[in-house]
Amino acid sequence: MANNGKNEGYRQGAVRGRSQFFNPVTEKWVKRNTETGEFMNVKQDGYPFKGVRKEKK
Repeated sequence: MANNGKNEGYRQGAVRGRSQFFNPVTEKWVKRNTETGEFMNVKQDGYPFKGVRKEKK
């Protein structure tokens, strides 16, 4: 997992064990656990999650 750091104020490193993809039906980004394939979260504002890798089609 990435850590946010104490004094830097920004994320250091990439988030591990997670990926994201764009759902064209709902037009929202969905975060998924890469080990189990379970859907974890849906981003409501239409922008991708920060620090989470994008899945290839």
